[in-house]
Amino acid sequence: MKSKKIVVVGSSNTDMIIKLDHIPQPGETILGGEFVTVAGGKGANQAVGAARAGGNVSFVARVGRDMFGDKAAAGFVKEGIDTEFILRDETSPSGVAMIFVAKDGENSIAVAGGANGRLSPSDVKKARNIFATASVLVMQLETPLDTVQTAADLAVRAGVRVILNPAPARPLSDKLLRKISIITPNETEAELLTGIKVKNEAAASKAAAKLLARGVGTVILTLGSRGAFVADRNERKLVHGFRVKPVDTTAAGDVFNGALAVALAEGKPMIDAVRFANAAAAISVTRFGAQPSAPYRKEIDRMLREKA
Repeated sequence: MKSKKIVVVGSSNTDMIIKLDHIPQPGETILGGEFVTVAGGKGANQAVGAARAGGNVSFVARVGRDMFGDKAAAGFVKEGIDTEFILRDETSPSGVAMIFVAKDGENSIAVAGGANGRLSPSDVKKARNIFATASVLVMQLETPLDTVQTAADLAVRAGVRVILNPAPARPLSDKLLRKISIITPNETEAELLTGIKVKNEAAASKAAAKLLARGVGTVILTLGSRGAFVADRNERKLVHGFRVKPVDTTAAGDVFNGALAVALAEGKPMIDAVRFANAAAAISVTRFGAQPSAPYRKEIDRMLREKA
């Protein structure tokens, strides 16, 4: 049985990936890389991650009227995602990302947002009816901040829990943070938002306290292979990750957020939901590419059983 609806508002990109021995330094040219093209974009990754994890997903986005947009839209339909509010932009191209992936799994990414930058508050307002049947909204920061704010406002008004993955990192207003039920920064994003370098669990607790003080309901600091540090007004807890051999970390955070939304929509307690999301993210880093790396529900459940 599908969980209550998850709404994802955000970006869709086509990822153009070059696999290399190491990520080029400024001014360095590296020959011999392998090139592939895969579906990506943080919003789209989260939507696909949630759908594969068992979620009932609606995606609000804007893509170009071009071959990249055609392929993206067809991919969402194949994943069982509601595409009614994926708009086709007549003037801007679909978003693209250029990604270098090193053999140790680390990556470097540059994004040309294209139509993502034109996802507007009015686009989100056209989709207001889907919030009435939703339990969770998931967002990132690859679309305009006023659009993110509008979606958060609509969700809160409808009693919908709001998850914000604050990536790519940028300063955020208290007005927005007060509408956020759960914020999911990684160490870099947490440092930008709080000024605290998250080098250990004590620093994670201090960074979380700063975000809680600004009005966020729950902070989930994602710490890569170490897991996730969860903090609210009553609890501070490190939820350990799963030990795997990484191949490509590109969409790990997106898969985490998509799976977290599914677990919460199904009514799982927060710590169990984070463990579910950790398992999904761990599986994703063992695979190449953004959306192709997102695991299916049976794979997540299997990992949780095997690592129990």
